[in-house]
Amino acid sequence: MPSRWDPAMRVALDQAAAAAGHGDVPVGAVLLDPAGELIAAAGNEREQTGDPTAHAEILALRRAAAALGHRPDAWRLDGCTLVVTLEPCTMCAGALVLARIGQLVFGAYDPKAGAVASLWDVVRDRRLNHRVEVMGGILADECGAVLKDFFGDRR
Repeated sequence: MPSRWDPAMRVALDQAAAAAGHGDVPVGAVLLDPAGELIAAAGNEREQTGDPTAHAEILALRRAAAALGHRPDAWRLDGCTLVVTLEPCTMCAGALVLARIGQLVFGAYDPKAGAVASLWDVVRDRRLNHRVEVMGGILADECGAVLKDFFGDRR
C-alpha cells in the first residue's frame, strides 16, 4: 500500500543511484520543510570527497541549513522531515537530534549499524534534550535491493 512518503523516498532513491554512480554506497536522503517541500537532497559522497562524514544525511542537513540562509538559528530544522533510504548510523542519528529534526522516515533497516531501531535508538533516547519521531520501512524492499545489488556487484 503506497504511503505519503513514497514520492520523497523515490527522490532519495535517485540520490542513492547517483552515489553509486561515483562509487559510493548507495544511500540517499532528502530534507523536507514543515509543509513537505524539498529543501535539500544528497547521496553519500565519502568516496568522492574522501570525507568520512559525507553521509547522505549529514550532507542533506548541511545543505538545508545553507538553503535557509545565514540567520543565527539556521541549524535548527524544527518541524522538518528527513527521508533516507537506509536507517541512520550513530553519527547521523546524533546529528538529527542536534539539528532538532522533527521526523525521520527511512527505508531499509540496517542490522549492522542502525542507530534508530536495529541496534540503538539514539533519536528517541529520553536522556537527550530532543527526540525525533520515526517511521521506518518505507519502500524497504526497494531500498534494500539497491544496497544488495551494489555490494553483490563488488563481490
